[in-house]
Amino acid sequence: MRRVILKCDHGASTIVMLTAVVRDLHSSCPDQFQTAVRTRYPELWRNNPHLAHLDPRDPDVEHIDCNPPLTQRSDDPPFHFIHGFLRYLGNLLNVDIKPTLFRGDLYLSRREKSWMSQVQELTGDEIPFWVVCAGGTFEKTIKWWEHERFQAVIDTFRDRILFVQVGAQGDYHPELNGVVDLRGKTDLRQLIRLIHHAQGVLCPLNLLMHLSAAVETKHDSPNRACVVISGGGRSTQWQRYPTHQFLHTIGSLICCDTTGCGRQRTHSLGDNSLSDAADKICVDVVGDLPHCMHMIGTADVIRSIRRYFDGGVCNYLSANEIDVTQRTLAGLSRNTFEEKSQLGEQPVPMPQDQL
Repeated sequence: MRRVILKCDHGASTIVMLTAVVRDLHSSCPDQFQTAVRTRYPELWRNNPHLAHLDPRDPDVEHIDCNPPLTQRSDDPPFHFIHGFLRYLGNLLNVDIKPTLFRGDLYLSRREKSWMSQVQELTGDEIPFWVVCAGGTFEKTIKWWEHERFQAVIDTFRDRILFVQVGAQGDYHPELNGVVDLRGKTDLRQLIRLIHHAQGVLCPLNLLMHLSAAVETKHDSPNRACVVISGGGRSTQWQRYPTHQFLHTIGSLICCDTTGCGRQRTHSLGDNSLSDAADKICVDVVGDLPHCMHMIGTADVIRSIRRYFDGGVCNYLSANEIDVTQRTLAGLSRNTFEEKSQLGEQPVPMPQDQL
């Protein structure tokens, strides 16, 4: 039996893909491998049954560099990132790895599943909710959609869908109104558990999209609703999951007429980052958005969310759930107002009907 340590220093989204590769390696080559991993995100491997404890000093242990240059060819092969990664590792190990499931392979323990969500801790009740990410990293600002458009979507579904905003500290995540604000309040494992409880996800092209597909749903639904605002930066076949509403503009603009452009930023930030190189800056900007993202309107996103409800995969909030949601949001708004006042900030006064 071969003993292999897989090393990868790519971002969290790539590591989610690597979890699928490890799963399919053991499925395709049963009892032929013992595997361990060395990545920056051990939280993504917790409870994984395919991992073994291997001594990296053991001379019989193979060390495999799993940092695939796949994004350089993501526009050419007619398959998903998972399948490209399978090919890459299969060539390194000289084995044929066949895909099984079209998603990453993340695991929650029985104890984790028994815990209430952070949302239920605030509401006191098990209210269905959607997770929303309305920003992103400064390395890839080309993925950002306009904050006002996100807010318009939230406002459209007020008292019908409870949205929970997430985002990492240090990234760009402007505050949305009328949501449960968990920005900077979830580590990676907490985010996975939050997705487990979530009815749906609304996000740009980022980790949440991959988690939405990879994390087990809590209830009987075979999949989790997910609307992805993608634009024209990355090719659809490389990123898209079958059950997601994937809003893209590939084929609509000269700069992404057949494939994703691969650009990183809408405007230069002058920070000497590799993402600030001339060939990484968008060549077609409308206002503060790449043209491809500008072309995706609020009506497109609203329509995509509604499909899940019109088709019966999701249900809008009941009258009782609306009442609980309104009380929770009003309380959170009051607390936020008081916190800002104590810090000497000048918060915008809340309407009297919310006080």
